Amino acid sequence: MRGYVFALTGALITLAFMFELLRRRRLREKYAALWISLAVVVIVVGAFPELLNRIATLVGIATPLNLVFFLGLLVLLVVCVQLSAELSSLEHEAQTLAEESALLRNRLERLERAREGELPRPPVADPSPHVGDPT
Repeated sequence: MRGYVFALTGALITLAFMFELLRRRRLREKYAALWISLAVVVIVVGAFPELLNRIATLVGIATPLNLVFFLGLLVLLVVCVQLSAELSSLEHEAQTLAEESALLRNRLERLERAREGELPRPPVADPSPHVGDPT
């Protein structure tokens, strides 16, 4: 029974910590949702330990602790996939920003050289044709 009390206490501390991180805007909601859900599940199992035995029997797992380990691995897999997807998105965004920055730097250098007279300026077309101009 002490293990369930320990799990219940740990889940309550985790839940309070997640809400504090959300309150201080140190963690975004989309990341906190998984941890808050996990803490709520641990609180329910800690409050009703027989529930874990029933679920393990229903699923066909002989030892409830094996179910806990299996579910823990699934949670870690979901976290890894979520973080990998976020990392891929950020890498793509960083590459796009680097390319845009390089293009802007190139344009700025060309404009600075043109202003200093290194490059000839393109001719400006006169919008009003001169009367009597042979061309």
